[in-house]
Amino acid sequence: MSGQYTPRHGIYTVGTSERGQSKLRKLIPTPNETNLDSKVVTIPEALRQGGYTSACIGKWHLGGKSPYRPVDRGFDVAFERKHGGHFSKDGEYLTDRLTDEAIKFIEAGKSGPFFLYLPHHAVHTPIQAKERLIEKYKKKEPTAAHNNPTYAAMIESVDHSVGRVMAKLDELGLRDNTVVFFFSDNGGYANATSMVPLRGSKGMLYEGGIRVPMIVRWPGTVKPGGVCEEPVIGIDFYPTMLEMAGAAEPSGHTLDGMSIVPLLKGGRTLNRKAIFWHFPAYLEAYNDKQWPWRTTPAGAVRQGDFKLIEYFEDGKIELYNLKDDLGEKNDLAGTMPEKAKELHRMLKEWRRSVNAPVPTEKNPQYDPAARAAGRPSARVKKKKVKK
Repeated sequence: MSGQYTPRHGIYTVGTSERGQSKLRKLIPTPNETNLDSKVVTIPEALRQGGYTSACIGKWHLGGKSPYRPVDRGFDVAFERKHGGHFSKDGEYLTDRLTDEAIKFIEAGKSGPFFLYLPHHAVHTPIQAKERLIEKYKKKEPTAAHNNPTYAAMIESVDHSVGRVMAKLDELGLRDNTVVFFFSDNGGYANATSMVPLRGSKGMLYEGGIRVPMIVRWPGTVKPGGVCEEPVIGIDFYPTMLEMAGAAEPSGHTLDGMSIVPLLKGGRTLNRKAIFWHFPAYLEAYNDKQWPWRTTPAGAVRQGDFKLIEYFEDGKIELYNLKDDLGEKNDLAGTMPEKAKELHRMLKEWRRSVNAPVPTEKNPQYDPAARAAGRPSARVKKKKVKK
């Protein structure tokens, strides 16, 4: 929504940055903002100047009360979940309802330019799906990596939703002048699916947490079936949409991303120096294998084939060559120290340029023994013997 790297607005996660048990946190994490500052010019606010009508149908984690709701931030239409879970009290499935609302918006706005932001709640916890689809996947042969029929059923419902939206654009004659982006905001939920051959999952700076697929349909411009290997990042959508819409860049608003229109038109590179991530917070583990943290406060930089991760608790550096080691199994920091220094220097310079906070304050409640002991549920309990 902002086109900016996270340190510029301070929204790093959902809710608090103090996730998990305090005694297991070595540092006091950077406080997390939960409202997107009203000074930030959002994508729909920028597109409105070009005559666009906008809708936000689905998830919204940028503020729950006015003046931070979608309708306060440039969206003309908004539909948010009013209940917990993926089913309403009358049995309506949330993915279907969001799709219905999206189609209503498309039909109402078909005579003019529009921007539809459709962030589905699926596939997200709680893992819930339609019973008939669950039964369908129960009959399929599971694999070691993918064996959750309910998760698979949720994915199919999202797939069906995308199909309905695309079909409506075709039906209304909007196919040729509408660009569709389909992508995920993060890697998969480790307790329900696998990111193999990628390492890690949602909430990590390993590729399993940040490397996601993206598909674009732009008839007459994007070649069907074409593949582009250039890495892009969420902040690129804002300048991309401005270029597509012929809208001006908002005055006084910094955009950190780059338009990917050249890639969509067949180009192979953006000639970008690097892309960055900054997460000065904690995320608790999903399971015993990850315990105690999916991630501790960390940052990362990717330049070409190389990616460096820095962990702020102890200053540990990890370096990977993603071309040769997509699964990030071989840490090259020790064998390529000059490359590690180069990328680390670049990461620190970038942090200074965006005023990125790095947590350094020690947590007085930290208990090294508790962290070293391992997850309580995984410990072997000694049986008491009566004497």
